[in-house]
Amino acid sequence: MSILSTLAEALSTGRIEVVDLTAPLSADTPVIQLPPPFAQTARFELEELSRYDDRGPAWYWNNFRTGEHTGTHFDAPNHWVTGRDGDDVASVPARRLLAPAAVLDFSAQAAADPDFLLEVEHVRQWEEQHGPLPEGGWLLYRTGWDARSASQQDFLNADDTGPHTPGVSPACARWIAEESPVLGLGVETVGTDAGAAHSFDPPFPCHAALMGSGRYGLTQLQNLAALPPTGALVLAAPLPIVSGSGSPARVLALVERG
Repeated sequence: MSILSTLAEALSTGRIEVVDLTAPLSADTPVIQLPPPFAQTARFELEELSRYDDRGPAWYWNNFRTGEHTGTHFDAPNHWVTGRDGDDVASVPARRLLAPAAVLDFSAQAAADPDFLLEVEHVRQWEEQHGPLPEGGWLLYRTGWDARSASQQDFLNADDTGPHTPGVSPACARWIAEESPVLGLGVETVGTDAGAAHSFDPPFPCHAALMGSGRYGLTQLQNLAALPPTGALVLAAPLPIVSGSGSPARVLALVERG
């Protein structure tokens, strides 16, 4: 059997499970809120064109409007000023959209402290147990935050001081971007940065470091709890929007079972 035939058989028999890591996209999907005077991203909207009626008797279809960075989405390098000369989302090589993943589970820490930050030593401790991060793969950072995704208020978890969501420290963001072997970072929160990252030095260090180094971000992932620490293969499929800074994406994981 060829490799692809073996893969097809494993999918058909269930030896390889397809896990959907994508949040449903609707008008209720949480979106990031920036302080004034910055422009705000659009919520997802459907505009019905016809539904088996006089506007189109045999078909149903819609227009939709949304932001590039709404829902489960892909951040391209040109999303941030540090990567302004980097790839747009349509220029990301297709071969980089399918890659192995390491899943680092810090959901217990985030449950105890919504401002929990991943540090380099946390990654090193994980590597001591599970081996090195995958070359050209994804670092998927599980915090359990997907459990909050049905509520804008719970998902952003903001008070008078701003949002409180887990993230990555500035030092760890630089390490991921400059020293680790991964091609990008995936998170369950509204963006790759912590809720308090507006006050970090530099501000929004994940965006600045990842985009500036030509790496990628995946956000608002779900079901990371269904993945093993190592061994999953992730397909991240954004729309190839010419000159786009990102796109909503369908993100799937292939996991070997038994």
